[in-house]
Amino acid sequence: MSERERAALVDQNHSSLIAAAQNLRLTDKDEIGQGSEIAEVFLYGLMRHHFGALPVVPKIFYKQNVQDNAKGADSVHIVADGEDFTLWFGEAKFYNSIADARLDAVVTSVINSLSTDKLKKENAIITSVSDLDDLPIATELRTKIKAALDNRESIDNLKPKIHIPILILHECATTSGTKDLTDAYKAEIIAFHKERAEAYYLKQIAKSGGIHKYSDITFHIILFPVPSKTKIVDAFVQVVAFYKGQL
Repeated sequence: MSERERAALVDQNHSSLIAAAQNLRLTDKDEIGQGSEIAEVFLYGLMRHHFGALPVVPKIFYKQNVQDNAKGADSVHIVADGEDFTLWFGEAKFYNSIADARLDAVVTSVINSLSTDKLKKENAIITSVSDLDDLPIATELRTKIKAALDNRESIDNLKPKIHIPILILHECATTSGTKDLTDAYKAEIIAFHKERAEAYYLKQIAKSGGIHKYSDITFHIILFPVPSKTKIVDAFVQVVAFYKGQL
């Protein structure tokens, strides 16, 4: 839903939620990519409730048609900090593992999203939709954001404000075999995720040579283990199918 529709949900029935479900994909041509919209929704929640972000372009709402993945970044948010702001272009995946082959695909997607043409296109989308005007921020800050995102401005000037949260929901054998949140489990997951995060960043750095001022951009890798991808995707499909049938 757009910002206006989300605000309209307060104290009203769930008809807007039913309508929103019509835009969700129940199937995916790429079996590996199934559940990508679950990751997009998860990242939206993280951005709103952990990073305190304001939604700018809810990509699931603005994608071109029901069977398409959202074009460009999976989420676009702004984090207001007093009289300044940062711009967050999110990447969200749901994989059955985080082996090197899966990390390679994420690196390629992130690097491609950082081309000048792609960033300018994202900025143009942000300034062209009405959501930016509906955000609860000061007029002066809104004007500053629009000026910074103007197509005539150099992307290089914006790069220190760009953050890339990279969420990878992933199936995890350790999590599947664990019943309690023990210290031993947490230590094992932390060690595993640190190793995978380091492997990811080494791969990304190796492919970043063509990106001017790469070091000015801030990256956040978020690895979230689940016991079974199939069970989560199946449950998601059933719920969305139910709401689709309500319209």
